[in-house]
Amino acid sequence: MYSTMTNVDILQEVYDFSDFITSSEVFLHYIETKRALEKNRDAQRMITHFQALKEKYEEVQRFGKYHPDFDKVTKEVREWKRKVDTNLFVSEFKKAEEELNQLLVEISQIVANAVSTHIKVPTGNPFFDQGGCGTGGCGSGGGCGCSTKKK
Repeated sequence: MYSTMTNVDILQEVYDFSDFITSSEVFLHYIETKRALEKNRDAQRMITHFQALKEKYEEVQRFGKYHPDFDKVTKEVREWKRKVDTNLFVSEFKKAEEELNQLLVEISQIVANAVSTHIKVPTGNPFFDQGGCGTGGCGSGGGCGCSTKKK
């Protein structure tokens, strides 16, 4: 019975904490920029066109440089990627998305460290992942200044 009540208490804390996150300024900004991006017709047209180009690109990649349209499609994908990335609505959304990701990574690290310092939390960047570069995981043999000896 005690175990069940503890689990219920923990779950309630998790729900309360998730409500706290979803009412945070970072999350609300993310939702705001996402909606603005979804409503912007120019940005949506650019994204749709870029997705179609990516499909062409994947087809071309099956044959690599031997495909007759390899250079043309590769160049066009790079150009459109740059156009999409520099669109104000897309760049604002990506910035807000990264801020939310950072918040979630920090929360995950705090929770993991509260349980054990040996729990690794993926941050999406292997250089900054706990246990990454400092354990020789950078692949440079210590050239980056990290210790290649395992701790």
